[in-house]
Amino acid sequence: MIRRRRRPLAVLALVLAAVVPVVAAGGDAPAARADQVRDLEYWLNDYGFTQAWATSKGAGVTVAVIDTGVDGRVAELGGAVVGGTDVSGIGASNGQTPVGEDNEHGTLVASLLAGRGTGTDTGLIGVAPEASILSVSVAFGTSGAQLSNDDQIAEGIRWAVDNGADVINMSLTRNTLDWPTSWDDAFMYAFENDVVVVAAAGNRGSGTTEVGAPATIPGVLTVAGVDRSKEASFDASSQGITIAVAAPSEKLVGVAPGGGYLQWDGTSAAAPIVSGLVALVRSAYPKLDAAGVINRVIETANANGHTVPSPIYGNGLIDAAGAVTESVPKSTSATPTELLQEWITLHRRAVTAPVTPTEPATVAPVVPDPDPALPERNTSAAWLPSPLTLTYVSLPLAVLVGFGILVTLFGIGATRHFKRIRFKQ
Repeated sequence: MIRRRRRPLAVLALVLAAVVPVVAAGGDAPAARADQVRDLEYWLNDYGFTQAWATSKGAGVTVAVIDTGVDGRVAELGGAVVGGTDVSGIGASNGQTPVGEDNEHGTLVASLLAGRGTGTDTGLIGVAPEASILSVSVAFGTSGAQLSNDDQIAEGIRWAVDNGADVINMSLTRNTLDWPTSWDDAFMYAFENDVVVVAAAGNRGSGTTEVGAPATIPGVLTVAGVDRSKEASFDASSQGITIAVAAPSEKLVGVAPGGGYLQWDGTSAAAPIVSGLVALVRSAYPKLDAAGVINRVIETANANGHTVPSPIYGNGLIDAAGAVTESVPKSTSATPTELLQEWITLHRRAVTAPVTPTEPATVAPVVPDPDPALPERNTSAAWLPSPLTLTYVSLPLAVLVGFGILVTLFGIGATRHFKRIRFKQ
């Protein structure tokens, strides 16, 4: 039975870049036999995986799936899950008991990545059918977890590195551009140990219009999604400048815990397709470091008529056959470790270490200079005019007296004049 899944799940601060399960309109989709499932896997031919298998099927490469847990008992994953752990505190110690909300998610991811099929041409086969899986179960959207969502991720990354992961698949998003400082150390630990980290861009259909951490972390291989016609999946893929490549994210098929198949949309499915491609490259070129592997995936991507790099397609659509067979120039770009270290240096401001207290030094007291002596009183000078009295008293008084004299003289002259006139009459 194939059930249809669409839209991503948004839960708390950290969410699965997945899709919420819904039954197709009118009820369950028509039943499908295992041999029909293989016919639904269009991406195997359309993106060059069947051709790449002539060179590599991922043998010898271990991919850690940090997710809700992988049910290794399903037929398609028989022998694929070689180890695991639970970092939530509520799952099985081997990481193979699905936990948290939407807990079929991890099994879907793992089957799409490394499914073995159920026969020569039956059952679901992953893009890297000979790669091994480490299941790291995390529990999002539940109050029973012993660690926070962020701490579960940091712990899961460290465990994966310590237990031999060559690739880490993270089909999840924090729905924020930033991330906690604990992730700085965890991702740096992965990069310093030559691990390629692949992350989903997130799903626009859930309201995630731009990529969120871990897809924003420098050095991470971020995956966007396209539809069946290889055009941007605006319903199932976010966009952002950190996108490296694009892969199919619509009408994909995965195996559910306990068996059975689900058809789903989302960059949660695009990410394991790219993680599987990374496994093929690492298997074909075992001496190539993480930076060189990422360079092969990016340099062989197909622009498909679009201007790249772009915030929608990254450097283009993946080409599995090209990634494992083509001649690719050696990368001159910074390594994941260098990229993350540069970011940390620029954006995480170092806290100045406290100064060790010491005995205060003996300092001689400062003696102020003495005030200048007051001027001596000069009795005779008191009767002499000063500039102040000359300006504001003496000069105005002299003008006033002069004006009075002129008025008086004018009055005397006028009186005499009138007397002479009267005498003449």
